[in-house]
Amino acid sequence: MKSVIIVFLLSLIRVQGQIIEIPSSPRSIEAVQRVKPLLENELNKKELTWGAAVFIRIIKKNNSLELYLKKGTNYQLFKSYPICYFSGNISPKTKQGDNQAPEGFYEVRPSQLNPNSNYHLAFNLGYPNAYDKAHKYTGNYLMVHGNCVSIGCYAMTDEKIEEICALIQAAFENGQ
Repeated sequence: MKSVIIVFLLSLIRVQGQIIEIPSSPRSIEAVQRVKPLLENELNKKELTWGAAVFIRIIKKNNSLELYLKKGTNYQLFKSYPICYFSGNISPKTKQGDNQAPEGFYEVRPSQLNPNSNYHLAFNLGYPNAYDKAHKYTGNYLMVHGNCVSIGCYAMTDEKIEEICALIQAAFENGQ
C-alpha cells in the first residue's frame, strides 16, 4: 500500500506592506491561554521556540498529522498527532460530495483560520489548489477541525486541534 502525504504551508501575514488580521474568538483566545504554558514547556525541552514557522504534514496511511517547527534553517518534528477521523480512503478527493479527504500540497493563510467553527476550532486546507483545479477537481470548505467527526475533512480531538491552532496562530503572529 502506498503512503500518501498531505502538506500544508502557512503564509506570511504581511502582504504588500499590509498586516493581515488573524481571526480569533473568545474560544480560541481561551484555548491559547490554556495550552500555551504546556506547549512552551514541551518546546523548551526540544529547544524549539513559541512562534516559530510551522509546516504540517498529514499521512493518511498512519492516521497522523505531523507538526514541524522551524529551527534555524530546517524544520524539526515537534509532535505527531493522531487523526481522530477522516473520511474516504487513500486516494485523492476529486469531486464535491465524494466524502474523500484531500491529498496534495496546500497553503494556509491567516484568513483560513476558523476560530468560530461548529467543530470547535478549525482551519481551511485551501482545497482545491492549482493542481486540483487543473484536473477539474471540485469541493470546498475542507478543514482540519475538532469534534472528531468528518465528511471530507481531517477531524482531530478538541484537545489536539487547540494545540495545533495555537501553534499556527503563534507562527502567524510572529510573521510567518
